[in-house]
Amino acid sequence: MDGFEVHIQFLDHLKRLNATQQSIQKAVGFALKYFANCAEDLWGCIVEECQKGTVNNRINILYFLDSLCEASLLAKSHPDATEILRSGPGTNSFYVDYVARDLGTIVELVVPEGRQGLPNLLSTTQILESWRSKRIIDPHIVDEALAQLADRQNTLAAVDEEPRSAPSSTRLSRNEVIKRIEEDRERHKRLRERRWVQPVSHTPTSQLPVLASFLPLHENASDQNSDQPDMPLDIEFENEWETTSDWNEDDDEATTQETNLCFGK
Repeated sequence: MDGFEVHIQFLDHLKRLNATQQSIQKAVGFALKYFANCAEDLWGCIVEECQKGTVNNRINILYFLDSLCEASLLAKSHPDATEILRSGPGTNSFYVDYVARDLGTIVELVVPEGRQGLPNLLSTTQILESWRSKRIIDPHIVDEALAQLADRQNTLAAVDEEPRSAPSSTRLSRNEVIKRIEEDRERHKRLRERRWVQPVSHTPTSQLPVLASFLPLHENASDQNSDQPDMPLDIEFENEWETTSDWNEDDDEATTQETNLCFGK
């Protein structure tokens, strides 16, 4: 199959995307299959469809990118991945590098300015937070995209205070609204199922996992800032640490209650 046929067929896959995993996995498999020779062109198709598609199509593409990133990291651990990446466009993690490079543009297209982007705001935020917690993309890049979404949310809040005069061309029909509700229900169900899954290492290794007590400790800051990838245990600890509040009076009361239950007054 030549490059032109790959381009046409991939655009067709993107236009047929919906909330079902069947349509998403079909597009993911196609993108990975032709990565070595057509990665740049296929990524251009994704950005192009984000520009031309409806609001519903754009959120479908974002969920497709979510699955594509995870599939790319899994493919990276395959024994033949090194040869494919070497013969490809020079990326280290298949399409994850493209997503990280153009994340700001993707977010801007999926959540356009004004009331039109409101339906995609919450779902986009959830996906970005998932990428940050699992370290699929550099947390600093994700934080910039989340800040961009926060600005959009503030803009929408200002728009809500103004009289509503949205053009009829940007309004969704009744059938599109019903379809969007059903698809959002399916997407959020899958997102809840995957939310508890902790990040795993996608680096190929033949060693068995070791206990946390035998893991090496960082002796200085230079070790922490090395190029070594974050370990899953470190990522899990950081996620828990960020969501834990400071010690307060409620903790004192809980400690007192636990002590009384264990040792009596």
